[in-house]
Amino acid sequence: MTTTTVRIPAGWPATEERARTVQDELRGQVVLDEPGPPPGTGRVTGVDVAYDDERDVVVAAAVVLDAATLDVVAESTAVGRVPFPYVPGLLAFREVPAVMAALEALPCAPGLVVCDGYGLAHPRRFGLASHLGVLTGLPTVGVAKNPFTFTHEEPGAPRGSSSPLLAGEEEVGRALRTQAGIKPVFVSVGHRVTLENACAHTLHLAPRFRLPETTRTADALCRRALKATTT
Repeated sequence: MTTTTVRIPAGWPATEERARTVQDELRGQVVLDEPGPPPGTGRVTGVDVAYDDERDVVVAAAVVLDAATLDVVAESTAVGRVPFPYVPGLLAFREVPAVMAALEALPCAPGLVVCDGYGLAHPRRFGLASHLGVLTGLPTVGVAKNPFTFTHEEPGAPRGSSSPLLAGEEEVGRALRTQAGIKPVFVSVGHRVTLENACAHTLHLAPRFRLPETTRTADALCRRALKATTT
């Protein structure tokens, strides 16, 4: 496994006002008319982030899986200082530099990237998955544990059931049942993937548990890496 040090990009926003301006500038670059790679083919990478607020430390992990077998192919971590304060709706500005550093440290191309968070299912329609996708050019998907501020009807009980995640009448994602009778996850497009394909990928990546294997493996790795920074 490779561990790298996060370097904050020059000109990275330091204020809420500037961060919102950057969101507005980048949001128009999200690509919504590409289907993305077929589920179960190539590689797929999970990314996740963990914090130690007392020490102002952020750790990101990237874990590459073989999409067919879900076996781990490669993994990397990145450690650095938290580059932006906690502001709801602007969390990507805390996480993107570390996640990009972890992705860049991988020994192979990541393929589709699955984020533990949101893409279009975001108050400003530009969550972490979309932000990361635009900056890297990679196809990205957001799979979140809760619906944020959006509404949905409960999907049917069987695995694979879904219902629209709504902002008023606008569908910004799907509530997707990955395991029968278990609370759904909330899938949204990040960049260069359709919503139908994002849901198909999520189901393929969650054969046994509620969360996709990409999220489970990346979460475990970044927690281990954060703990290691304290020793």
